[in-house]
Amino acid sequence: MRSYLASLGVAGVVSACLVSGSALASSAGMIGRSGKDGASLTCAECHTGGSGTPTVTIDGPTTLAPGATGNYALIIRGGPASGAGYNVAVSDTNATLNATSGSRKERGELTHTTTKRFTNGEARFDFTLVAPATPGTITLYGAGNSVNDNGLDGQGDSSAATTLNINVSNSGGGDDDGGGCAAAGGVPLLGAALVLLGTRLRRRRQP
Repeated sequence: MRSYLASLGVAGVVSACLVSGSALASSAGMIGRSGKDGASLTCAECHTGGSGTPTVTIDGPTTLAPGATGNYALIIRGGPASGAGYNVAVSDTNATLNATSGSRKERGELTHTTTKRFTNGEARFDFTLVAPATPGTITLYGAGNSVNDNGLDGQGDSSAATTLNINVSNSGGGDDDGGGCAAAGGVPLLGAALVLLGTRLRRRRQP
């Protein structure tokens, strides 16, 4: 009898650990839910049932030069708005996503490290993208959840997904700080000054 009860106790501990681990994995973010692998594979698989659907947008440049780095943000507004999480992926494996504070990278995708609080009506997840070396069009896939933070999936949460197309082009944005134009304009200006100086010297030499 004691052996049977002990077995039940062990099984109960293992079950509790599994449930706890599942909850921890969810609060620490998940990948494969950006919508890249299918319209149904988003945060909505777990985060549903809440009143009000949030708006999810990706903010950042829509044109980049090959190999250039762009600053982006996935922004969540609305929904239960007690906390938020996200997942971002990119269509081209030659493009590189990089996480900033509050995010982590796993198998080329980005997700949150912990539930993020809303500030001024929005939750913002910043990240960077390094464009591939070859020109073309790439797509950012992003999904975000707005949760009531009760720790239970599918009970009072909401989510949405979005995409952003980026044109990788040789005419895309670069790191020019505006100094190039001033430097280029200095050459003809210097030439004009030298011509004027030469004219004045010749006039002084004439009898």
